[in-house]
Amino acid sequence: MVPALPQFSGRRAPQVAVAALVALALVAWGLLSVRGEPAPSGKVTLATGVPTGVYARYGELLRQDLAHDMPDVDLRLARSEGSIDNLRQLVSGRAEFTIATADAVATYRARGERGADRLRACARLYDDYMQLVVPKKSAVRSAKQLRRLRVGVGSDGSGVQLITKRLLKAAGLDFAKDIEPVRVGIDRMPGLLEQGKLDAFFWSGGLPTTAVQRLARRFPIRLVQLGDLSEALHAQGEPTRHYRAAVMPADAYPTVQNGQAVKTIAVANLLVTTDREDAAMTFGMTRTVINSRDWIGRQVHAAQRVDLRTAVFTDPLALHQGARQYYLSVKP
Repeated sequence: MVPALPQFSGRRAPQVAVAALVALALVAWGLLSVRGEPAPSGKVTLATGVPTGVYARYGELLRQDLAHDMPDVDLRLARSEGSIDNLRQLVSGRAEFTIATADAVATYRARGERGADRLRACARLYDDYMQLVVPKKSAVRSAKQLRRLRVGVGSDGSGVQLITKRLLKAAGLDFAKDIEPVRVGIDRMPGLLEQGKLDAFFWSGGLPTTAVQRLARRFPIRLVQLGDLSEALHAQGEPTRHYRAAVMPADAYPTVQNGQAVKTIAVANLLVTTDREDAAMTFGMTRTVINSRDWIGRQVHAAQRVDLRTAVFTDPLALHQGARQYYLSVKP
């Protein structure tokens, strides 16, 4: 139904009436550009992460919400080793959407990896916090003290391994020579630490990370600050500009931190697709991600950080056309 035009009188009536008609036409065009396309349907794959990580849990909950928002879309979840692996799945066509950290995207592009120029963003999601976990009785108080220790560094192709290498360099350590790197993910690192087969492990994830929470319930652990590496980390050049100094709040892991905040670094997560993806599908996916924040956030606390006001800041990627249409549709 087209709303009736307001009535105007006086010498300016024709000009005002024309302006009103133009405004209505623009509104109608905007609605048609979104609603006139067929509703998205079919199978879509979202590459997530290891089963006990935040990416995987976030994906599971997003799938449930998407079933209500776009009932004709069958969202499949694909596990992965982390951000770099996710991007490779995306550009190879094994996935249509994925989650990746901004530094991993920047590194992927800087290396000129396959399909790097086709990557597009849908939204900035939440921040990952770098966590260095050690047994509570460990003497390690800084990453600089990891020399000659067995350290979980994340799987090959993971974002956590990418950051770990840079943090160790900032600490004056050689990843290949000064530590014994154990290349496994968060699905295995807690168990290895508990069994005495690791002295420490790095993890990059939203707060709190379920696997770390569960470990803390059965084994005494401590979080090691990484704030002393911030300056040396940023001195490494362009890719490190995506890291920011951050603080893990005292209530992130209450039984571990004893009321103390822990200094660390953080990096943004992005919802990523490619320029091949359909605009209507991307519009719908972006809308669901934004609208599901509160519901998903009750179960994945990191998701509470998803915010319409900051979602458009997807550096180093440009927004996909469909995502851009969504943000314009909700612009005040």
